[in-house]
Amino acid sequence: MLAAACALAVVGVVPATQVVAQATSVAKDSGPKPTIVLVHGAWADASSWNPVIGRLQEDGYTVVAPPNPLRGVDYDAQTLKNYLAGVQGPVVLVGHSYGGMVITNAAAGNPNVKALVYDDAYIPDKGETVFQINAARPGSCVTADPSTFLNLVAYPGAPEGDFDAYLKVAPNGAYQGFADCFANGVPNAQARLLAAGQRPFAVSAGSEPSGTPAWKTIPSWAVVGTADHVIPSAEQLAMATRAGARITKVNAGHLSLITRPGVVTDVIRDAARAAVRS
Repeated sequence: MLAAACALAVVGVVPATQVVAQATSVAKDSGPKPTIVLVHGAWADASSWNPVIGRLQEDGYTVVAPPNPLRGVDYDAQTLKNYLAGVQGPVVLVGHSYGGMVITNAAAGNPNVKALVYDDAYIPDKGETVFQINAARPGSCVTADPSTFLNLVAYPGAPEGDFDAYLKVAPNGAYQGFADCFANGVPNAQARLLAAGQRPFAVSAGSEPSGTPAWKTIPSWAVVGTADHVIPSAEQLAMATRAGARITKVNAGHLSLITRPGVVTDVIRDAARAAVRS
């Protein structure tokens, strides 16, 4: 009964190379800048955003990457809502992987959030769950027998039957191992560091339904990794299309924020410029 997660009109599909060319041809942004709030996903922490944070800070943006508790959709979204209440002025809210579930719920009803950016992320509609999205199309590496790819650890105060889930590092049967499932495209030495420092995801969070989606009222952007092994790119495209997101495809695995930070940063810049105009 367990599974895991990290895991319709198109406004525009833009090749990553075109996005980079457009961004490099424009001088650094001027005028008022929104705060960029970055939300990490499961089996990661805020440091996964470091390559993007540095680029945005060089552009003069205020960037924050608060920790995502990874306890459950509602709990994590409420935690982020509380954090956003202390951020003054316009906000661009960015989520990677499971962070997409969180920003979809946390931004609802917040007039300061002017843009949503989804990076290799879940973009759920009301009632959808992480497990449901993982299983919607073939190709996800986190839909096999949980015993093959998860280490389950009890945590204090857990509801009966709930556990903290860590990704196993070594391959096991159909499971390719941490490096090829979660971190494909990341240099081996760095993938080992990510595996050692991964933060666990409460299994119960994967079956918790999402609420009314903020993307119904807030403009959205999506970076889709075409080599993503956690959330198949076809499912990412379907969700992004349904949300009316401006889509950028990139030849990357699930961690494009690490392997292709320039592309991810350019999409955030686009969203930030639109936020200033709104």
